[in-house]
Amino acid sequence: MRSSNRIGGQCLAAGALLLLAACAGEPPAAPPNTLARPPVQRTPLVADEPVIVGASYTIGGVTYTPEDEPQYDAVGYAGWYGEEVEGNKTANGEAFMPMAITAAHKTLPLPSCVEVTALDTGKTILVRLNDRGPFANDRLIDLSRGAAEQLGILGEGAAPVRVRRVNPPEQDRALLRAHQRAAERLETPASLLTPLRAKLPAPILTASAPEAATPRPAPSPRPSPPTTIRGGYVVQVGAFASRDRAEALAKRIGATAVESGNLWRVRFGPYSTRTAAQAGVRAAAAGGFENAPIIANDAR
Repeated sequence: MRSSNRIGGQCLAAGALLLLAACAGEPPAAPPNTLARPPVQRTPLVADEPVIVGASYTIGGVTYTPEDEPQYDAVGYAGWYGEEVEGNKTANGEAFMPMAITAAHKTLPLPSCVEVTALDTGKTILVRLNDRGPFANDRLIDLSRGAAEQLGILGEGAAPVRVRRVNPPEQDRALLRAHQRAAERLETPASLLTPLRAKLPAPILTASAPEAATPRPAPSPRPSPPTTIRGGYVVQVGAFASRDRAEALAKRIGATAVESGNLWRVRFGPYSTRTAAQAGVRAAAAGGFENAPIIANDAR
């Protein structure tokens, strides 16, 4: 009993000390075993203003002139790009997030919103444009991985789509800025899909190109790797263990993916002189890769 009274007295004394500390405006110390939680990191929103139209630019010898086209409505083919450029700056200065619902377009203002419709299924989603491209295979638009997944074309090399510029409500814009999906649009009816498919340009006949307005055939075998040409100089953008990721990046920026040992290298060139290779440096910068190195073509 004496021992119990002493313990009870100690508890009362400790409680009194805590009460006095609270009255003095000082919070009681945390118990020694309490783990401090790190602050919650929230994704910052990116404003939709100012909208950038931009000046004309040249990639791979082709000049593109951005235009503010409120009534833009076109059909063509869409590809997608993903983790190989995660974190790189997009054309309007944002960091690229593969799972955000974004896309690259050659000429529409940045940022702006478009509805993208898969012409095979009629499924339509809202997408935010924040980058320039694609610059290979005459594709109309390149979707982020998240957008391609929402549209249902993630497994396709190039899918027939309609791209229509829209002015969505602020609620939808806010969702896209927060890297979330806006609500899907009404599916396009078959009666409209048929004439839209009829407007599709002839597909690029590569292993990844689909046949317009027909069921997709089984994938063709991959083409053999391009022959390595020695001599001169190249501008190297990156090296990847995955052939798929290297080829996806090369298609997006208009470069070439070349096998070298156990890696796939993405590069521009070859060029006959280091001075001529500056064109590759500029092309790499336009694709989001600043200060890409010029190296000897036979370097490994």
